[in-house]
Amino acid sequence: MSIFAIQSLVGGFLDEDLNHFNKIFDDWCVQFENYDDAMIILQTLENQESITVVEITPLSYPKYFFPSLQGTIYLTRQIKDKIICAVEPFMGASFKIAICDLKTKKVRFTKTNYKTITSIEAAFSNFSE
Repeated sequence: MSIFAIQSLVGGFLDEDLNHFNKIFDDWCVQFENYDDAMIILQTLENQESITVVEITPLSYPKYFFPSLQGTIYLTRQIKDKIICAVEPFMGASFKIAICDLKTKKVRFTKTNYKTITSIEAAFSNFSE
């Protein structure tokens, strides 16, 4: 299920007071169930040309809902109430598989390190808890 949020083009998401933008997407940010509802609110705001509506899908959740998950996310899939990601924590680091729990909002990594994107792709495609 997708949700929609209003984002400033310079970064940040519209806060519940409809006047400020939070740098991090959190529980205080306004969320909409559909694009049309988000557009109705966007049209009431000043500086509309510097604001956009973004769609947040389950596969992009880690970027928005798990700020503790740092690095580049290459692969993402959902297994029940968890989002599984192939992550490079920082440039040149070994790849890891991250497990993001949608209920608890916690992130944990598997113990295995992967040297190449090809090796993590195989592990990722066969991953199960």
